[in-house]
Amino acid sequence: MPRVAKAQIDSGMEDSTAKRGFEATIWLAADPFGDNFISGQDKREQQQQRPFRVGKRNPRVRLRRQQPKQSNANTRRLAIKNLAIRGIRGIEADIGKEHADTFRLVQHPDLRADYVLANPPFNDSDTALRGSAFLQSEAKPQVVSEAKDNFRKDDDVRWQWSGATWTTRQGCPEGARGGVHQFGVPPKGNANFAWVQHFIHHLAPNGMAGFVLASGSMSSNQSGEGEIRKAIIEADLVDCMVALPGQIFYSTQIPVCLWFLAKNKAADAKRGFRDRRKETLFIDARKMGTLIDRVHRELTDADLEKITSAYHAWRRDKDAGKYQDVAGFCKSATTAEIAAHGHVLTPGRYVGAEEVEDDGEPFEEKMPRLVAELAGQFMESAKLEAAIRQNLKGLGYAL
Repeated sequence: MPRVAKAQIDSGMEDSTAKRGFEATIWLAADPFGDNFISGQDKREQQQQRPFRVGKRNPRVRLRRQQPKQSNANTRRLAIKNLAIRGIRGIEADIGKEHADTFRLVQHPDLRADYVLANPPFNDSDTALRGSAFLQSEAKPQVVSEAKDNFRKDDDVRWQWSGATWTTRQGCPEGARGGVHQFGVPPKGNANFAWVQHFIHHLAPNGMAGFVLASGSMSSNQSGEGEIRKAIIEADLVDCMVALPGQIFYSTQIPVCLWFLAKNKAADAKRGFRDRRKETLFIDARKMGTLIDRVHRELTDADLEKITSAYHAWRRDKDAGKYQDVAGFCKSATTAEIAAHGHVLTPGRYVGAEEVEDDGEPFEEKMPRLVAELAGQFMESAKLEAAIRQNLKGLGYAL
């Protein structure tokens, strides 16, 4: 059986399409001969949220219908074309029998990926059945059943125990995380950590995942998210965290972060990785990037090289150079240090302040020079103010 790996790539849809909530997912697999095998699926379009009545006596009791009803095959077709252009087709690709939501209708449930690349919806709340009062309302049974089938379930295999009993779960041996370790049931109002656990669930024993999330996922403690993040950290899954600047997406200006997870951080001679157990790399790239217009920022090739080089050197990849902490940019922290910070993964807490280069001028000489420059600027300012007052007086608007 070939080892399977998953990667989520851009489907080529325009920004207006992305705003409607489409998600194209491609899964990459490497077989024993080194050839790539692609599998995956494409997300169904979410039906526009339309309120409808669920009770006759109280017409104001409403539930927003959010389950995916309509489908749009365009992104799936574009994904197939995208793969075909790159010479991947037929037996080399399996992107599902239909376009379906990766989260709600997984078409590759037994897949265990070597690599996961994903850009899930940020702070998505449509996995929740909103309002327990709805279940006690006078809604028709089939409506309640239909709603339950399309929302987040507490007994989902991706965050429930399997292969271990409740009495032995605390004694789960290190490294036996496969489908056994539970990190906590994700909240109903925010699917960020449901997605994180979805990716972890589909990782192979030596699998690695890289995905984008909202920056709040690094520090949020609402609705048990902090406990889930703590469990993931204590399970030694977090390999690297990268804080990115805002304005790098066309559909939102919020700053985001990159999560890199590794199922096994022990030394790997085949891939050239050093033993990174109980260590996590933090990279603060919030000041990087160049504005290409008023609201959009792009990371330059030099920016990307600086970030990737730091990560590869830290893992001790082949020909990656020697790693060292850089104040204000990157820091290798232990799990104990992360615990001391309340299991918050915000890189700014670890990298410290950027060092200011010393110009070599003694303070006794620098301070008089700066004061003299400031005095000259004050004099110039006074001259400009007098000229402005005179001009306004000539126009009949004396101050």
